[in-house]
Amino acid sequence: MAAPAEPETHSEFHIPPRPDGWTVDEVLALSEDQASRHRVELVDGALLVSPAPTSVHQRLLQKLQLAFVPALPGGTELLPGVNVRFGTQRLLVPDLVILNCPGVDTVAYLASDVLLAAEIVSPSSKVQDRMLKRALYAEAFIPYYLLVEPLEPTVATLFALERDEYEPIAKSKDGELRLMRPFEATLRL
Repeated sequence: MAAPAEPETHSEFHIPPRPDGWTVDEVLALSEDQASRHRVELVDGALLVSPAPTSVHQRLLQKLQLAFVPALPGGTELLPGVNVRFGTQRLLVPDLVILNCPGVDTVAYLASDVLLAAEIVSPSSKVQDRMLKRALYAEAFIPYYLLVEPLEPTVATLFALERDEYEPIAKSKDGELRLMRPFEATLRL
C-alpha cells in the first residue's frame, strides 16, 4: 500500500513585476489565487506582501472585536481586514477598522471612512505597524490609531491625531485598555 501523497504546498508567491509600479486598481484586480495566502498592500506603487496572520494574532483580533462591538456608537461599524484606499498609489489592510459609514458594501473603503485603524504587531510587520502605517494613517487624517503588541501581558496604545501627528492618549495596564475617546470602552486583552 502506498503512503498518502504529501499535499502540494504553494509557498511560492508570484506576481509579475510592474516596472512603473502598481496602482490600487491593479492590486484590487489580482486573482484570489495570486493573493489568497498573503496580505497584499500597496505603498507608492510598491507592493508590501506579508504572510497570513498567525493563530496568536487571530485570537487577539477576535478579543478586540468582541470587546469593541458592544461599545460601538450608532453610525459606526467594525470590520476586520478590509482594504482601505489612500488615493491611487496606496492601499492598506488594517487588522481592523471602525468605520463611520456602516452598511456600505465595497471592495475598498476610503481613508476618510475610517474613524479608527488598528494594527496588531506581527514578527513580519513590526516596522510597518510601528512606523510606516502609523505615518500613513496620520497623513490620511484617520482620527485614531490603535497599536497592539502581543506581549505578556498584551500592550495596547491608542493614539489620537493632534494636528498632523499621533499622540498617545491611552495605554493598557495589566492587559486592559480603557478608552474614553472616540467612545467609552474597556478592552480586556
